[in-house]
Amino acid sequence: MRILVTNDDGFDAPGLAALRDVAGEFGEVFTLAPATQQSYVGHRVSTATPLRLTTLGPLQFHLAGTPADCVRVALRGLGEPFDWVFSGINHGGNLGADVYTSGTVAAAREAALLGVPAIAISQFHRRPHPDDWEMSAALARRAIARIISETVPQTLYWNVNLPHPVADPAAVELCECSLDPGALDVAFAREGDEFLYAGRYMDRSCAPGFDVAQCFSGAITLTRFI
Repeated sequence: MRILVTNDDGFDAPGLAALRDVAGEFGEVFTLAPATQQSYVGHRVSTATPLRLTTLGPLQFHLAGTPADCVRVALRGLGEPFDWVFSGINHGGNLGADVYTSGTVAAAREAALLGVPAIAISQFHRRPHPDDWEMSAALARRAIARIISETVPQTLYWNVNLPHPVADPAAVELCECSLDPGALDVAFAREGDEFLYAGRYMDRSCAPGFDVAQCFSGAITLTRFI
């Protein structure tokens, strides 16, 4: 297989390195990721400004653009053929309503819109536990193997979230995205005319059986979108 790997944390992010290593176990890896941090940019794309591509090594590039831009340039600008697009491993969860603001998920969605199946993978982070990218890679490997073993339509993408603290073995749960009212803890600290977001990720609603509750309880969650 030929696999495009991208992310929204930027080319130098440890999660991208972990996913690139895992992807290499499934096929040939072509990396094209944002040159800088692009978290929470959602599905923003660039149409009025040029996008500078920089070659960093064999089949490794970064782009002065968003995650969705990276996918567009790889698939349409460079015209490279891919069997899959993998996006991540994001530092932080992309559960429930996060799918609307996540650059990680947007990259996978853009791939599906352009006819290539894709997987977005995110590592939920529960403070104060430390990151363990080796274990994240191990869980991501299991999720990818489960997904690519199935026959899927080209216009399909998956959103995968890994639990934290990371423990292996962990259950792999196919579940729906939680989009119930009040899904996010939206709060602000105000100083004069300035507002600083103060919501807590863990203080979101957790409808039983949906992705948020399942990941918070220790499962690898797989959510399918078409």
